Amino acid sequence: MNMIQVTDKAKERIMHLRAEEGHTTDHHVRVAVKGGGCSGLMYDLLFDDAVTDKDDVFEDKGIKIIVDKRSLLYLMGTVLEFSDGLNGKGFQFINPNATRTCGCGESFSV
Repeated sequence: MNMIQVTDKAKERIMHLRAEEGHTTDHHVRVAVKGGGCSGLMYDLLFDDAVTDKDDVFEDKGIKIIVDKRSLLYLMGTVLEFSDGLNGKGFQFINPNATRTCGCGESFSV
């Protein structure tokens, strides 16, 4: 099982955004969990070209994902999805570890 899975729609959006923002293929997706949000923890998603010894790197569908070791515990088995329909919310995390999520989908608790 991949630590973090990327849906086809999320992959397309990541590749589009990376090109649109002028990043190279050396810029990978960094996913982190930080304190905050209405449920206590929130996701942080950005492009990053630096990997430290405190990071793990995973790949799914050709997308490399950087996760710091502290955030890893919260993200095991998570699926990164992208929704762009009428009620689309952009990137969404389908996290089996979350016991509660907020309505916006950007905040959770375990």
